[in-house]
Amino acid sequence: MNTDFVNLTTENLANEHLCCIIRSKKPHQGIDAKRKWLSERLNEGHVFRKLNAKATVFIEYAPLETAWVPITGDNYYYVYCLWVSGSAKGQGYGKSLMEYCLADAKEKGKSGVCMLGANKQKAWLSDQSFAKKFGFKVVDTTDHGYELLALSFDGTMPKFVQQVKNQEIESKELTIYYDMQCPYVCQNIEMVKKYCDTNDIPVSLIQVDTLQKAKELPCVFNNWGVFYKGIFETVNLLDVAYLERILKK
Repeated sequence: MNTDFVNLTTENLANEHLCCIIRSKKPHQGIDAKRKWLSERLNEGHVFRKLNAKATVFIEYAPLETAWVPITGDNYYYVYCLWVSGSAKGQGYGKSLMEYCLADAKEKGKSGVCMLGANKQKAWLSDQSFAKKFGFKVVDTTDHGYELLALSFDGTMPKFVQQVKNQEIESKELTIYYDMQCPYVCQNIEMVKKYCDTNDIPVSLIQVDTLQKAKELPCVFNNWGVFYKGIFETVNLLDVAYLERILKK
């Protein structure tokens, strides 16, 4: 196993690839947006640690107080994403990255580490069965099957903010909340815009561009949240088939 890892910093951010989307020197709207978002987060204690290779092997986490999620708790880390894909799978990279995060949390005197999960694994969330092997447990739930997983070092527990529990809004039209934490978001927004314009479907695309807005969201959120007919649908990014299934409801 290659043990050469690198943490992104404000100094190396412009030159290091973001391994969730690996590209050459060609411009990419999502990567540019992600770099800008990261440049404003790194000084807040945000960590993006990746294998120093052209591979999708990384973990991304932040202090819960400055994490753009509607979760509250004192002195926790929040894991946005832990991703190992392709030929890198099965080599112990996921274990190494999680152990780094937990060790970092303990060294910094954190109360624990938490992450978003669901009672049925979602495609755009980190593997919760993997996290449970490290001792993560479900500490809070919503009415629609989402769970907050946490590994506590001192017995304290984070929780979803209250408005997240029912996951409903007044608007009945397709409504999507998003931020630029994920570089796939830009292309997904463009796809939704194009589809809705072509099919005359009303849509509200609401960018979450401040920490306060993120903490006050009406749904669970990792960087994306979809409502239709006032009911929360998913944290998953959409393809056309998934969007059409939602709109048929």
